Amino acid sequence: MKGIGTPRGILIVDDDPAITETLSAIFEKHGYEARVANSAETAIEIIAHWEPDVAILDVMLPCMNGIDLALVLRANHPACRPVLFSGHYGTQALMEEAAKNGNLFEILTKPVHPLFLLDYVSSLFADTPKIVA
Repeated sequence: MKGIGTPRGILIVDDDPAITETLSAIFEKHGYEARVANSAETAIEIIAHWEPDVAILDVMLPCMNGIDLALVLRANHPACRPVLFSGHYGTQALMEEAAKNGNLFEILTKPVHPLFLLDYVSSLFADTPKIVA
């Protein structure tokens, strides 16, 4: 658990490096600890050694998609809150399949303005104070 004064961790997963690097810089500028991955597989390697508070996940990733990655996160790090985003039409079918299996996720539509995403993530913590270790 993180103590007071420890920055909240944000994992950003997108196969477009421009998106991950931009979002990482914005979140770090606002006091978050940000780590990036350009695939679900790299993200899984990161979360094996570090537990983010929020994971911003592109749905349409090569190999493993963002919904499957969100399920891995929920299973291994239940305190981590996944935030899915996508601009692809095929996302709807993946979301419906996940819902059939009882896995409901909110999804943001790309393009997402970085400041909107920053506010959205900040709102996730509105009622959850950090816990002292």
